[in-house]
Amino acid sequence: MNLLIDAHALVWFLNGDKRLPESVRDAIEDTENDRFVSIATIWEIAIKTSLGKFHYPGGFKNFLDLVDENSFDLLPVSTEHTLLVSSLEFIHRDPFDRLLVAQAMINELTIVTKDANIKKYNIKTLW
Repeated sequence: MNLLIDAHALVWFLNGDKRLPESVRDAIEDTENDRFVSIATIWEIAIKTSLGKFHYPGGFKNFLDLVDENSFDLLPVSTEHTLLVSSLEFIHRDPFDRLLVAQAMINELTIVTKDANIKKYNIKTLW
């Protein structure tokens, strides 16, 4: 399975947070699965950090180091992704999540999320 990890799922995974279901944690840890983090998610967390809305133990650099140490692949944003965002039905108001939806559609990825609005799009989700 090719997974695209949403921001909350990524943070909860890295923190060992019990809000992340065990079955989801198992899928993320499964080395048979390709695990992607969108650069848009990194950007979203960087913005929230700068606004004081996100604090990670050891700071943002430590967060980035943990993403790297856990061997997540960073998924770049392409013009193809942005073209699809421009034509997506306006179900979700969050621009970062809309971009994840487009990336999942184009790259045939399953989004790991509990976000009900993301699940309204015609994409695969896990959780």
